[in-house]
Amino acid sequence: MDENVLTALGLTLLAGLSTGIGGAIAFFTRKTNTKFLSVALGFSVGVMVYISFMEILADAQQTLIGELGKRPGMIVSLLAFFGGMLAIALIDKLVPDFENPHETRRVEDIRGDEPPEWMMKKNSLLRVGLFTALAVGIHNFPEGFATFMATVKDPNIGLGIAIAVAIHNIPEGIAVSMPVYYASESRPKAFLYSFLSGLSEPVGALIGYLILSRFLTDVMFGIVFAAVAGIMVYISFDQLLPTAREYGEHHLSIYGLVSGMAVMAVSLLIFG
Repeated sequence: MDENVLTALGLTLLAGLSTGIGGAIAFFTRKTNTKFLSVALGFSVGVMVYISFMEILADAQQTLIGELGKRPGMIVSLLAFFGGMLAIALIDKLVPDFENPHETRRVEDIRGDEPPEWMMKKNSLLRVGLFTALAVGIHNFPEGFATFMATVKDPNIGLGIAIAVAIHNIPEGIAVSMPVYYASESRPKAFLYSFLSGLSEPVGALIGYLILSRFLTDVMFGIVFAAVAGIMVYISFDQLLPTAREYGEHHLSIYGLVSGMAVMAVSLLIFG
């Protein structure tokens, strides 16, 4: 397990800092490629859902059944799975809708001299930017933990999750950079905020690992991984898929979803 820790940290860091890609896109492209984002986010959903059910939850159940017996192992794994969903749902509930980083934003909104209407409803644009960055940090904390722990268990699975998380962090970077830009009129500052907002993913990974590492028995590993599966499934259906559908046609997001499942199925067949 220890051999994979550095790999896990590196993948989590790269996935988190991809919010900076969204910040860069906001300033160096003139129009949001909604079709691409719709397919890409759908792809992320497919990857995360497939891995969660076919690999992570299945492994967690197998481990817990081996340690606790069939019925107790199944019960504990399901409680952990839905507990992970409950945890991320509570985190999401604490973030106000306006500052929710999964609200759809487009780079066209940053092209005018005045902020778009949705920003003008607030008294302080910088406050909007800071709250959005904070919201991204709160959302990314459990995502970083999930990516890290999956990589510690199996780097091949962790790589797939890291790619999926990185893709879905791009729109979050756009959401952070726009209000900071209008408040400060500084593109570098807006990009920096969007870039740094992703640091919560490796921070969440490290804190979670340091807390749990001394307790990581086989039973605890099974519980953690069942919870990770729940976190990723909830994020996929509550945040990523709705955002993918808002960016483009309904069918594009589904095509991306199916493609993500197929790619992960083939890669796990070859490299698993």
